[in-house]
Amino acid sequence: MVEIKMGLHQGLHMKQQIVMTQRLQQALKLLQVPTLELEQILRTELQGNPLLEEVEREDEADEETGQTEEEDATPSEAETTVEVTGEDVDWDEYFKDGFRGAATEQGFDDDDQLERPPAYVPSGQEHLLEQLHLSVADEREREIGEYIIGCLNGDGFLAAPLSEIAAYYETDEEEVEQVLALVQGFDPPGVAARDLPECLLLQLAARGLEDSLEADVVRDHFDALKNRKFAEIARALKITTAQVQEVAASIGELDPRPGLSAEADGARAVVPDLVVEKVDEDSGDYVVYLNDGNLPRLRVSRAYDDALKAPSARQDDAATFIDEKRRYAEWIIKTIEQRRRTMIKVMEAIVAEQKEFFEKGAIALRPLTLQQVATTIGMHESTVSRVTRQKYVQTPRGVFPLKYFFSAGLDTDEGEEVAAKAVKLMIQEIVDEEDGHRPLSDKKIADMLGERGLKIARRTVAKYREQLGILNARMRKQFD
Repeated sequence: MVEIKMGLHQGLHMKQQIVMTQRLQQALKLLQVPTLELEQILRTELQGNPLLEEVEREDEADEETGQTEEEDATPSEAETTVEVTGEDVDWDEYFKDGFRGAATEQGFDDDDQLERPPAYVPSGQEHLLEQLHLSVADEREREIGEYIIGCLNGDGFLAAPLSEIAAYYETDEEEVEQVLALVQGFDPPGVAARDLPECLLLQLAARGLEDSLEADVVRDHFDALKNRKFAEIARALKITTAQVQEVAASIGELDPRPGLSAEADGARAVVPDLVVEKVDEDSGDYVVYLNDGNLPRLRVSRAYDDALKAPSARQDDAATFIDEKRRYAEWIIKTIEQRRRTMIKVMEAIVAEQKEFFEKGAIALRPLTLQQVATTIGMHESTVSRVTRQKYVQTPRGVFPLKYFFSAGLDTDEGEEVAAKAVKLMIQEIVDEEDGHRPLSDKKIADMLGERGLKIARRTVAKYREQLGILNARMRKQFD
């Protein structure tokens, strides 16, 4: 018989663990945020740190062109800038051995020293509330209307039953439905519908088509429409199959998710963080630079130097406060400069790998992974991931998210690789050029790609087709 003894034991154990310090969190945040938000962060820092100050454009021009000897001999209180070495910030070091900190992926606490104020744009719900307050004078109807608007989901549909709203206000469903009808008349058309057919009918009514064939099909034959049973609908309405197809195409122009224009967070402006320009037509060389002209240029203020020189001030709380703020100011300036260098290095590596894209377009995209770029520039993959997240680049071919340039690849007969994005573009072109009366099957599309030297399975074509939002061959068939 085995005797089991239970008890508490003390012992020493050693294990290697990386601590996610607040300073590291701040460095990662500065690396990851787009330029538009970085500007807001730095403006906030300028307000909160007396040792940080903005270099005015006139001062910057003086520093670039040089100053007189007299000026050089007697610098002003706020003239000294920090020499940037980049040695104090090494976020790569924290990602060795595959480190993934939950805090780096999930954001930071609200009281983080680097608060990130969002770019404010009035939200869709606010837009609906404004319409409600302008069109409804009765206080009770306003309250019910506000409750209805608060119950809209991300797609703009009413997520609460009328009975629940009626019970909350101790009234009958008829009164709630009258207010709902008012909200359903607001912009965007189709908002506050209880299901998709009602959403489509509201949009048709807004276009003056409430008595049209489109409305009849949505109202009485919606399931058949979803399954593209055009012949069945044609028999019921005593029209031709081709007419049903025209009606279906017209219905397809409506918005099935009107809530996308009324999301709670509102819209966010997209400002390119980087710019790629062609500098030489003959050599085909491109130059990369940051679109950070609106970022405040920072330097450390020397306005408090005299206060620190007094022997009696070296041990007091004010001196400690000033010293901490100075060291933080120096750190943030170095971190911003390292962020600039890192972003340029990453984008230059992308341009080098995807040069054919800039010459020929998306059809020439090459397979590219974060690890490839990381290896090229000698950084960790996690660093490259943060640099490319939420960032946009302006190119001669338009504005693209940096993630656009990364894609898996497929092999060709010649042993080369083609990016998945380029393959999707080929599939889109093939479908666009097909005979609508005899749409191509996934197997036929795979065969056609094979004729171009691309090795691709039918199921891969089907997956890419679905990702492109292209219906299968039966659903794409057109009728005379």
